[in-house]
Amino acid sequence: MKIAVPAESTPGETRVALVPETVARLTRDEHAVVVQTGAGDAAGFRDADFTEAGATIAPGATEAIDGADVICKVGPPTADEIAALSGGQLMVGVLGARTEPELMASIAASGASAAAMEMVPRIARAQRLDVLSSQASLAGYKSVLIGANTIGRFFPLMMTAAGTIPPANVLVLGAGVAGLQAIATAKRLGAVVSAYDVRSAVREQVESLGGKFIEIEQGEDAEDAGGYAKEQSEAEQARQREAMTGHIAGSDVVITTANVPGRKAPTLVTAAMVEAMRPGSVIVDLAGESGGNCELSDPGNEVTAHGVTIHAPLNVPAMMPAEASVLYSRNLVGLLELVTDEDGSLKIDLEDEVLEGTIVAHSGSLVGPLAG
Repeated sequence: MKIAVPAESTPGETRVALVPETVARLTRDEHAVVVQTGAGDAAGFRDADFTEAGATIAPGATEAIDGADVICKVGPPTADEIAALSGGQLMVGVLGARTEPELMASIAASGASAAAMEMVPRIARAQRLDVLSSQASLAGYKSVLIGANTIGRFFPLMMTAAGTIPPANVLVLGAGVAGLQAIATAKRLGAVVSAYDVRSAVREQVESLGGKFIEIEQGEDAEDAGGYAKEQSEAEQARQREAMTGHIAGSDVVITTANVPGRKAPTLVTAAMVEAMRPGSVIVDLAGESGGNCELSDPGNEVTAHGVTIHAPLNVPAMMPAEASVLYSRNLVGLLELVTDEDGSLKIDLEDEVLEGTIVAHSGSLVGPLAG
């Protein structure tokens, strides 16, 4: 099987779909890997590293894609990359399957198949392929460093000759993968950490990491069948915001991580809550790409309101491109193993429970989650 790795073209994207480590594994299994020149530069992987791992270097994206069975991307393909597709090929990446219908239709019209890594079902067998979790873990870690680097005080308790400085108070809203990593990182830095999630079932995980779980009585079950937080009614959200107001006001750093797949992020921190925070406090909003959890967030920018600094960074994993690329590429290898036949050729089995949820285009049509 021939596997192509075009360079990413999305502004600010520093990751690469496969790294030399995973290329070496694929070439040992007698797959041919073609990498566009410079594809790994921003992540610290040189062309020479890929050739040493057994890859061939192509001068451009279309040259890499030509004759490939699988095209591995981090983000969505460009129009030129889609134009280079043909029947029998498989495009793999975080494609925005639910938010980019025209893009999905274009890929399907090419006759190629498409695997949207963000659509991987949340089942035990698919954990190796879980791109959202691997990248969210990096985002949670980085969010704490952003907060620590911005706030004008120590995170840990500091005992000095001039007196004792109390530790910073960090509040994490949302205890999914990103939130749990944020809790663990803030705790390691010495902060006093508390957390809230609409899913009371995560309390044990929060406490196991040294965080204090904030309990708020809820009127409905907030966890869906896959274990994710589901969207709640506006009345329920308003009641939760009211209960959280005091906790937010008493925090030095607030990290928000709440996302509902395919929907605008819920508002967890209102303008009034920001105004109630102490000047010098910091908010790190990890939901910027879906509109933000803070009412005053400006996605992609840092703003200051009422003396509070609000960060809403986009594509946080790309701030740590080497590690993010390594984890992402391992996720892709997990998928490649599922679409490889015994003789090493490409085979897409739409009856496979993992592929059934991940493959969104096949044989000229939208399929699986996008069918109909």
